[in-house]
Amino acid sequence: MSIMKEKIKYLFTGYFALVMATGALSIASHLLGFSKISQVLLFCNVIFYSVIAILTIVRAFFYFENVKEDLTNHLKGPGFFTLVAGTNVFGSQLVILEEMYSLAFILWICSIFLWIVIMYSFFTAVTISEDKPTLAEGINGAWLIATVATQSIAVLGILLVPFYENQAFIGFINFFTLSMFLLGCMLYLSIITLIFYRFTFLHLKYAALTPPYWINMGAVAITTLAGSMIIMNAVGSPLIEQFLSFIKGFTLFFWVTGTWWIPLLIILMYWRYIVHRFPINYDYQMWGMVFPLAMYTTSTYKLSEALGIPFLKNISHVFIFPAWITWGFGIILLMVHLYIDFVRQK
Repeated sequence: MSIMKEKIKYLFTGYFALVMATGALSIASHLLGFSKISQVLLFCNVIFYSVIAILTIVRAFFYFENVKEDLTNHLKGPGFFTLVAGTNVFGSQLVILEEMYSLAFILWICSIFLWIVIMYSFFTAVTISEDKPTLAEGINGAWLIATVATQSIAVLGILLVPFYENQAFIGFINFFTLSMFLLGCMLYLSIITLIFYRFTFLHLKYAALTPPYWINMGAVAITTLAGSMIIMNAVGSPLIEQFLSFIKGFTLFFWVTGTWWIPLLIILMYWRYIVHRFPINYDYQMWGMVFPLAMYTTSTYKLSEALGIPFLKNISHVFIFPAWITWGFGIILLMVHLYIDFVRQK
């Protein structure tokens, strides 16, 4: 019990990225017609979400000071946004695969509450903090999970529209999801500027090139998904129809940006693991690399439908394979890690 308490006390703040990666891959598999794989991933995600949620609640209840310390930390704080994103991705799974609107709606409301608490607690803390790290030490790709969390609220909100009957409330949801989409765009453009400056003008050690830097691409992938879904649900919404041309251009802009990131990130991974022979071990942050691959697959598929560009779906049919491989590789490393940890403790 003492070992378990210690694990919970210092629980990694971004573990909901495992839920994000599994959920995004499940949805992508479903869209591409791999229904059995998507159902297996849904089953896995029910377990992942339940276990991590319980551990997180226990930690918040018994070790609140540790949670508070992590939330106000430049490096650890952004990991809490995975709670929001993971909850919404899991809710999206329930809607798309099982049409469980009621449960997904509850998860959506909870995610909005978490978003408010985490967003303003973290950014207030890092703003008024007197002891601040340098830019090189204080920022990484994990900061962009703030964008992912914001866009995930927009995505699930759009998916829940059929659940509502009141037209006035539907109008409010359309306004709310559009606002969250635009806010997520603002957060990405603000944060990626700092990260790009970090990449190009400050010394970057290969050991510092951690998997969350793939969120550089993953954040624009989910932004593309949110924009595509808004476009596809514009019919009957006078508000969205006013901005339709703008949303289409902005959505394509973000997809192109995400596509541009992929070759550069692959090259940098080669530089880290092949050139410098950085060891490949289980990393709690590795799910920050799996999620973007799965989300890019899903967002490209939806973009092809939203803009009427059929050949883009071919990209999704190709990208699903590296997404499966990286997820499976990650699960194997996780199992090995847990087994070794169990043997050591025993």
